Amino acid sequence: MQRTRLRISLAVGVLTTVLACSATAQAPTSVKIGLIGPFSGPSSDFGNPMLHGVQLAVEEINAVGGYLGRPLELVVKDDQGKPDVGLKGSQELVSAGVVATIGFCNTGVAAQSLDVFQNSQVPLIIPCATGTPLTAKFPAPQSYIFRTSARDSIQAPFVVDDLVKRGWTQVAIFADTTGYGEAGLKDVEAALAAKGLKAVHVSRFPLGVKDLKEPLKAAQAAGANVVFSYTVGPENAAIANGRRELKWDVHQVGAWPLSFPFFIEGAKQAAEGALMAQTFIAEPSNERRAAFLSAYSRKYKHKIAVPMAAAQAYDSTYLLTYALFGIRDGKFSGPAVKAALENIPRVYYGVVATYEKPFSAEDKDAVTPNMLVMGKVRNGAVTFAYPEDAKRNLFVQRKK
Repeated sequence: MQRTRLRISLAVGVLTTVLACSATAQAPTSVKIGLIGPFSGPSSDFGNPMLHGVQLAVEEINAVGGYLGRPLELVVKDDQGKPDVGLKGSQELVSAGVVATIGFCNTGVAAQSLDVFQNSQVPLIIPCATGTPLTAKFPAPQSYIFRTSARDSIQAPFVVDDLVKRGWTQVAIFADTTGYGEAGLKDVEAALAAKGLKAVHVSRFPLGVKDLKEPLKAAQAAGANVVFSYTVGPENAAIANGRRELKWDVHQVGAWPLSFPFFIEGAKQAAEGALMAQTFIAEPSNERRAAFLSAYSRKYKHKIAVPMAAAQAYDSTYLLTYALFGIRDGKFSGPAVKAALENIPRVYYGVVATYEKPFSAEDKDAVTPNMLVMGKVRNGAVTFAYPEDAKRNLFVQRKK
């Protein structure tokens, strides 16, 4: 308990200082913050950790006074992982008068709603969805779309670099037909091209497919020595199980969805050895991370299903709060909140990273390649693929 109090004090000490010094603190009317994601449906395995990460941060912030004595109030919408539902929820959040929104796990769902936030001038911070186009749709200086997850255009080259080091250069790409799979495929192909490589086989498939043995046979016949998968659901497990049934002993690699329960529990032994890009691995490698994992466990009484989703959402909430404290008069117009996010005055010592000027008018992505580590499925859990990454993880990275 003492350690947790110390961590909270370090993270939000600035909040209590402002409270003590302010002679103009407003009446305790709440500050509304939107939260949207897949809290039910097939993507809820990483939607709920995102929800819990935000809730945990809001609880801590409100415990020390919120914003000038005004509590943060979450307005929550479940997008169910469906673009049309997400669009309706986004419109409802804007109508509810939220000062900003944290949300989206699915690239396709987020893409459907970007215009709502941009046109309404309500900042959106994306803590989970990684599709590269999300923060590239609008010119950066005018964009209200921010992100704290690692976009696929840095995850794909990170994984490809590792493949080249291992000599796995005959790559088969398996990508679903969602917006996420489409954008991820382009990023992987671009990363391979940068190394003078081209995929030996590309397979596309819809969500819900149960059997991918035939395209796997085609990839095997093409001479592939590694499978790079880009999908968010049980289809990752279908790929792994198909390889096992074919007795095709090659590794499966990919972006962060290979750390999801849908894959690890769905594929079981076939998931062992899979490699994926990660920003956060749930090991208490330093005091910040140990305190976060402990606080999460005490509040929710279970292991985090997708640690990256929870940690990135938690950090997003603190970053937004730090930005709001750059607005001393409590007038949270959209342009004011946008400018505050682009000019966060203090360093936030977060769980995923140390955030020093994470955003600017020209850059809406907080995560840079140096923050990534390679994760590996070992004994049904995700750990560090390399001992040196575990050592490096003792020191929380800053944006480069």
